[in-house]
Amino acid sequence: MNALTQALTHITPPPFVAPSEYDGLEYRWRFIAFRPAYFEKEAYLLLALGGFILVSIIGISYNKRKASSWIAKQAPLLASQFSTTSPLTWDGYSDAFTFSTGRRVVSALHTTFALRPRHDPFQALFQLGRGLVDVQYAPKDVVELDLTLAEGAVPNDFVWAVVNKRELRVVKDDRWDLTFTKTTDNPALPSNISVMSEFADVTEALLKSTSLPVLLKELSSMDGFRSLSVTDQPRVRPDAVASSPKKHVILSLYVSSSAVPATLFSFVDTLSKITMRPETKNKLRKSREDLEKTLKQEAEREEKEKKEEVNEDKRAEKRRKEEERIGKLSATEQQKYLDRERKRNLRKSQGRTVRK
Repeated sequence: MNALTQALTHITPPPFVAPSEYDGLEYRWRFIAFRPAYFEKEAYLLLALGGFILVSIIGISYNKRKASSWIAKQAPLLASQFSTTSPLTWDGYSDAFTFSTGRRVVSALHTTFALRPRHDPFQALFQLGRGLVDVQYAPKDVVELDLTLAEGAVPNDFVWAVVNKRELRVVKDDRWDLTFTKTTDNPALPSNISVMSEFADVTEALLKSTSLPVLLKELSSMDGFRSLSVTDQPRVRPDAVASSPKKHVILSLYVSSSAVPATLFSFVDTLSKITMRPETKNKLRKSREDLEKTLKQEAEREEKEKKEEVNEDKRAEKRRKEEERIGKLSATEQQKYLDRERKRNLRKSQGRTVRK
């Protein structure tokens, strides 16, 4: 017991002894005395924590108010086009979405928000610092309307987009499906817009057969326009080609932009009128066949590598067990085993020499 008491004495910190010459602010209650001067560091930490929490609360409130306000402005248009629209749902404090269904030609509309991380001062400072280093990096609040089209709404498979020139680099980096396209300027389109198309015939067909010119006239005049695309490919590179790929019309805007033009839905309704030359259809089909072949080869290669890894693990486990078994043998038996292995390897090498 004495030994335990001595051990506790060594590890127990000495009691705090307040200096008698303390003349600062002091609060007393019975036998308790609180002297704020002794907690200066703790006060700064609490102040920093309080500031962080306050900034987070303000940022969360701002983001929610901004997204809700945008949805409220678009509510009449969405109500006129869709029978059902879900409430705004949040995924964290900077991402939100709504889901609309019940319209001809369109299976569903996903409206997603990607807002700046105002709830996290550290991320906000990082974005500010990166913006000072990279002049082309300018994070903003983005809303995207992704219309999943019903089967047969577009008669051909293709990838096509028009992009605001100031957003060209960002859009290219974010969208794998746009790697199918080539970027060009078209004299029939506003000067601030670039065309991303697999073939020129696709652009001509869209301009002649659909209400695209009317829609682009409205979009080009909007400060918040980023991109408009029609695609049959996923935005992220897939591991395998889908048996029946969904076609999408995707409109990307800044949240600060004006209302979504109603002509977007008129454009979707006229996509079924597209007609292309037979040679263009053949080229589009061939590019997808080449993609399918490439993805299939990659999948087979990965499967082969996995099988080789499994076989190697099995061989390693077999060697380990064999080594354990040999380790338990006597020295004489181990020597006999080594002699047998040496003779076996010698016969194998001689057999290979004869075959050569």
